[in-house]
Amino acid sequence: MELVNHQVLRKDNSLLAITHLTQLLSYMTGFGGFIVPLVLWLSSRHTVEGMDEHGKSIVNFQISLILYIILSIPAILLFGLGILSLIFVGIVGFILPIVNAIKASNGERPSYFLTIRFIS
Repeated sequence: MELVNHQVLRKDNSLLAITHLTQLLSYMTGFGGFIVPLVLWLSSRHTVEGMDEHGKSIVNFQISLILYIILSIPAILLFGLGILSLIFVGIVGFILPIVNAIKASNGERPSYFLTIRFIS
């Protein structure tokens, strides 16, 4: 357990895993894959050990995905390269939250490749 601002952080790997898995809400409902993890991170980053690191990784990953999608749309006109990149973003955006949820449940650090660090 860590001590931050005279407050003991609790270890909750299942909440960390759930935070990663909430990114998949975008695939199920069309929205929520950015907002729900953001709310979980902001509400529990000072009480759960590791939540700040995992939350920042998730938010950076989601913002990066949104940016890649926006850049892919005009690239559709360039010989369909945008369609390939949209498919790639869709696959990566589905697989990496699952992989990182497993890592979080095992107490490991998150690793999202191709992520731009907007929040450090």
